[in-house]
Amino acid sequence: MDFDKKIIDQIIEKYGSDKSATIPILQAIQAKYSYVPKKAIEYVSQKTGIPEAGIYGVTTFYAQFKMEPQGKHHIKVCHGTACHVADANSISETLADILEVPVGGGTTEDKLFTVEKVACLGCCSLAPVMMVDDSVFGKLDRKQIEKIIKDFREHGGRAAEKFEFEGLSLDKASEVKEILIGMGSCGIAAGASAIESYLNKIKEHFKCDFNIKHVGCMGMCHQEPMIEVIERSQSSCPSPLAGEGDACRSGRHGRGGRRTLYGSVDLVTVKKIVAEHVGAGNVLTDKIIPLEENAFLKKQKHIVLENCGRIDPEKIEEYEAVHGYEALKKVLKDMTQDVVIDEVIKSGLRGRGGGGFPTGLKWSFTKKATADEKYIICNADEGDPGAFMDRSVLESDPHRVIEGMIIASFAIGATHGYIYCRAEYPLAVKRLNKAIEQAISKGYLGKNILGSSHSFEIKVKEGAGAFVCGEETALIGSIEGDRGMPKIRPPFPAHKGLFGKPTNINNVETFANVPWIIRHGAQAYAKMGTEKSKGSKVFALAGDIKNGGLVEVPMGMSLNEVVNDVGGGTSSGRPVKAVQLGGPSGGCIPARLMDTIVDYDAVTATGAIMGSGGMVVMDESNCMVDIAKFFLNFTQNESCGKCTFCRIGTRRMLEILERITDGKGKDGDIELLEELAVRIKDASLCGLGQTAPNPVLTTIKYFRDEYETHIKNKKCPAGKCRALISYVVIPEKCIGCTACKRVCPYDAVEGEVKKVHKILDDKCTRCGACYKACPVEAIKRD
Repeated sequence: MDFDKKIIDQIIEKYGSDKSATIPILQAIQAKYSYVPKKAIEYVSQKTGIPEAGIYGVTTFYAQFKMEPQGKHHIKVCHGTACHVADANSISETLADILEVPVGGGTTEDKLFTVEKVACLGCCSLAPVMMVDDSVFGKLDRKQIEKIIKDFREHGGRAAEKFEFEGLSLDKASEVKEILIGMGSCGIAAGASAIESYLNKIKEHFKCDFNIKHVGCMGMCHQEPMIEVIERSQSSCPSPLAGEGDACRSGRHGRGGRRTLYGSVDLVTVKKIVAEHVGAGNVLTDKIIPLEENAFLKKQKHIVLENCGRIDPEKIEEYEAVHGYEALKKVLKDMTQDVVIDEVIKSGLRGRGGGGFPTGLKWSFTKKATADEKYIICNADEGDPGAFMDRSVLESDPHRVIEGMIIASFAIGATHGYIYCRAEYPLAVKRLNKAIEQAISKGYLGKNILGSSHSFEIKVKEGAGAFVCGEETALIGSIEGDRGMPKIRPPFPAHKGLFGKPTNINNVETFANVPWIIRHGAQAYAKMGTEKSKGSKVFALAGDIKNGGLVEVPMGMSLNEVVNDVGGGTSSGRPVKAVQLGGPSGGCIPARLMDTIVDYDAVTATGAIMGSGGMVVMDESNCMVDIAKFFLNFTQNESCGKCTFCRIGTRRMLEILERITDGKGKDGDIELLEELAVRIKDASLCGLGQTAPNPVLTTIKYFRDEYETHIKNKKCPAGKCRALISYVVIPEKCIGCTACKRVCPYDAVEGEVKKVHKILDDKCTRCGACYKACPVEAIKRD
């Protein structure tokens, strides 16, 4: 494909010619052409003076960039932890079958679709998930995938809905004040956009005066899409969801008009809600989020999430109406740099990105450093598969993070800030950029903020698909326009960071805590939690869990309470087998240790880590050897390659795990894994390599018998490792319904109606579709 030099010139003019513009320039080129032509790289080098080898090195390092032409529509299949548990492999296989591309990904012959696997899309509660262009689709099965592909072939996206209003009466519509729609990524993926379109058509057609309000994540992702109908009449918290204590004070219920929260709403349901509730004033009791959902709310303590699901994230006035920017005003008017830092130190706030380093102490290091410029970086490169806390906060309450960053910039004397956000989070990027524009217009950002002597600006930098960029020095290198490869420390970023200047880096959740601490005081925050872990912690609760979603609980709560009381136990009803904490750097905590409390030291003592907050629940149907292999495969793929022990050591460990799950394990493999793990941990440069063996070590520690069964008996007790299982029809149970034959994507089932069927072992891929579809349990898994 030829490229237009004028377009490249415009891109360079927009982003600049220095090396730090390398990634934004490449992203803009790819957005235009769907890939990065080699000739374009040569031209950019000529125009900017950036070495061609450097640009080429960046292009080939980051997963986002493609060097070959792509299809018109880009399909990303999520293979994060929650999606892996939900059998994401079957989604890739289904797409391969429908589109006739390799299972690992590829481009269709008509150049309409390109399919690839990605680490995580951050919609874990809707697993399995895929993204087509910028649209996310969740809770997928073959039938849904076929419809999605058809819609994109015929309409270029989701098919437009036809709305009919004949016979509809809205006599009571004047009593409705507002309808809230959860429009975070999970809500949109579950179908909230179609619901919004319908409500807008209703409002326009009937000239209703109620407000349709976008809000972010309401937390209960398992109930998406959700809408909340707020009436004008005054009453005292009559909602069926409301109860005594914290649930009633959760920010969703209280004095005012009746508020009714509906969950798992589709277009059919919303039409009933409009006809019955909006039109006639009659609540649809069968769709109200039931009283037992109180358990999801009553044990939570919302600090970071206090505005999520309540305000429109794209309107700064709504943030201001819930005490937004009051903390900043207090800081600029009444506090000094040292007083701010001392307040954060006294609060006990520790970094929520995974390391748990005291935040105020970290700020003090950068404040004491001497330089003409200092930087603040918000690490929003949430790469852990199974984590979506940062995405939800940025989509739901972006001004809160910005306010925390401005306060930090005042405390350390920084004048420039960056939010490094995953490119896989387009909605978060959009809302962040809009929030920054609004903050500038209101005087919260820019020169002489609110008439003070402090000036500060923020820019959003999109990541390009490298998990290792979650490490501080790799992230800094990426912003500077390099490949994201960690550097030896010291010097630490607090003394020599971005562009060689003192730099403070915290993650999204850390900054989001700061306004609350300043408004309420350090003591109020320090009252919550344990001796060494203060405040609350946000978790992305996903996997085999009934009430999956975004939760915020006080430090010190047990995992048992989080999983069984807040989360409602497993979605399958089977017992919990393990809880995976800390993502690829963490570990699997067995059910017998579920009394472990949410506390940095307590979790670390199990062999796992708190991490940024991904909490994936696994029931007894999961194979822990397979889970260990999944994480090793992820970290091996994401290793930057700089360290020999990380680059090659993780490859050797993965090969052993693959051998074991393929039925070729041998005596001594477990001991070899343990030996390699110790050497990799000791010799790796950064946190990725130092923690990569953790999932393997914890699964060996707590589930060694599963490894031994795989090796000695060549069996997978959970039935997950395909090479170690087979499916056969039980003749005396088969009723010849053909259900198994209809769902098999590989024609591996033969048989006629009302006759016993047979599974052809040579064609069977062990996907399990027939096993799940059989209505009479006539298929046995050996």
